[in-house]
Amino acid sequence: MQRAAMLNTIKRQIALQKAQRVVQPACDVFINHRGIDTKRSIASLLYHQLVLSRIPSFLDNKNMKPGDKLFEHIDNAIIGCKIGVAVFSPRYCESYFCLHELALMMESRKKVIPIFCDVKPSELRVTNNKLYSPSEIRRFGYAIEEAKNTVGLTFDTTKGNWADVVAYATELVQESLIEINNEKNPVQPAEIVY
Repeated sequence: MQRAAMLNTIKRQIALQKAQRVVQPACDVFINHRGIDTKRSIASLLYHQLVLSRIPSFLDNKNMKPGDKLFEHIDNAIIGCKIGVAVFSPRYCESYFCLHELALMMESRKKVIPIFCDVKPSELRVTNNKLYSPSEIRRFGYAIEEAKNTVGLTFDTTKGNWADVVAYATELVQESLIEINNEKNPVQPAEIVY
């Protein structure tokens, strides 16, 4: 009886060790957004369209569960992704998390596809609200400037068609993934034998 209990304890410990070693699956696309502005609209619609297109994607409320370490989980997803989609909204720059994620995408040299949703690129700016250190303000400002100088999609929710912008963004992601994969695995010309 004691031996069986000890074996069960050992089995549970081995299973727990294996579970702790499980790494979050890599995602191809990280969707950066201001939750209060876009989570229940364009961010979720884009996530679902990407998943339907069999493109592994990361959206915080879809890929995280209670107990996950916020920064660790999100930072690992950004570092592991191939492309970032930054959904800018009027209050985007008020969020430390949005700015941190964007800065990390830029610092890790990810291709970033901006979607300017109800905001013009020229309206985006980091304000010094005394919550950020001078180095964070520089870091976030650089990331915002990089995004503003990147060709992206502009979407006006009062006039635009949600299906069209999500379909077009998905197409851009698919094309970008093909380009990235081709850069990593260039096709060698076939040797012609005479």
